[in-house]
Parts: sequence; C-alpha cells; structure tokens
Amino acid sequence: MTAYNVVRFRVKPGRDREFVDLHRNAPVNFKGWRNGALVKTGDQTYCFVGEWDNFDNIVAARPGMIGMLDSFRDMLEDLGNGLGVTDPISGETVLQLGNRPKAKKRAKPKAKKAKAKKAAAKAARKPARKKKAARKKAAKRRRR
Repeated sequence: MTAYNVVRFRVKPGRDREFVDLHRNAPVNFKGWRNGALVKTGDQTYCFVGEWDNFDNIVAARPGMIGMLDSFRDMLEDLGNGLGVTDPISGETVLQLGNRPKAKKRAKPKAKKAKAKKAAAKAARKPARKKKAARKKAAKRRRR
C-alpha cells in the first residue's frame, strides 16, 4: 500500500537557495522510493513530501534519510516546542483523492466508405483545378 513521509523544515536566513539546490541534486536511491516534492510553505519554511511503495520501505530508508538530513542540518533553524530542526511524520495511504485514471474509451470505427469517398472527391478536384488554371493561362496569352 502506498505510503508517504512528510518533513517540515525552517531554513536559516540566506540559505534558501543552497537548501533547494541540495535537494535538487540529492541522489535518492532508496528501495521503494517513487517520487517526492519540496514545497515552499512560507518565508524560510519548507515541507518535503515523499511517496513510497509501502511503509516498510520508509522504515528501512530512515537511516539513509537521517544521513541526508545530517548533510544540511547546519542550514536549518530549530522549530521550537522541543521538535528540533525537523517535524517528520509518515504513514500509509487510507484514501487517494484527485484525478483517477479514466477507463480508456473505445475508438469508434471510422466509416471506410466515407473516408474513401472524401479521398476520391479530393482527387477528382485536383485535375479539374489544373485544367482550369491551364485554361486561364491560355486565355491570358491569347489576349496579349
């Protein structure tokens, strides 16, 4: 079952760009990792949301995620209330909202006769246009 981890951060003044770049270039190769997003939630505040195949993958990846955190811990401010520099939470999906993949619509069979008829009509017009253009040129030459 799909699981998510969410972590809230507050970045020290002037370190936002460095913080974002570090996340942009971080090699994420954890088992079960699907994708993630770093969301700016206010001045110097961010929230990271990670999507995983299942909750066990999050648990197994925690040591590696803590290692990543250690690489930029000095960029973060304490959140207060005894939280430290992060406010992490994770869990399994109980309800998926949003756009669901729609069932594929069956293509309507195209009327072959109508298509063939259009093609024949188009082909018939071409020579007529050429003949008409040739007649106009001949008439123009005769007038001179």
